[in-house]
Amino acid sequence: MLKPSDTWNWYYDNKAQSLMLDLGMDMVFRVNLPYKVLIDSAFDECKFSVDDASAYQMFVEHISYLPLSEPRKVELALNCVAAKRFHKPMLPKSWFFEPQGVGYSPEEGEIVSLKNDLGEGHFIIVENYECASMCMLVDMDSFALNPIKYMAFCEPIKVMHDRMAKMQVVNSAYYALVG
Repeated sequence: MLKPSDTWNWYYDNKAQSLMLDLGMDMVFRVNLPYKVLIDSAFDECKFSVDDASAYQMFVEHISYLPLSEPRKVELALNCVAAKRFHKPMLPKSWFFEPQGVGYSPEEGEIVSLKNDLGEGHFIIVENYECASMCMLVDMDSFALNPIKYMAFCEPIKVMHDRMAKMQVVNSAYYALVG
């Protein structure tokens, strides 16, 4: 697994129209966030901070059991860090999902289940707020929000907590709904 370094740098690449993370040794990671959702500081070059490294480690630990390849886990963890640090505040879009209960408050890094008429998807909590959380799709297959709108791997969305169900590890290759 890729280990964080104090030599990593965030920068915005105007040519690629994307936020990037320079990992050194001629390796660059392209963040999966469009221009329009980035806060102003995303356009200034800055170091991969201690907070970024701490968040990266936390996300890596929480996704270790997911049935993803190591490169996909790194991609997911780095996209989570970027969204946590550089994503503009967003309003919840809970109407895409069915209510699953009340009183549930997920923790950052936790994997949750969201359901609708078209299926069930698994999401990682990127940022937790009082009543809603920004989460990111962890499934490699796209998730249908409605018949014409789909989410892709690593795409973020903010959802009210009453739409979420807690996930628990069953074994090292799978995860299942509990509760």
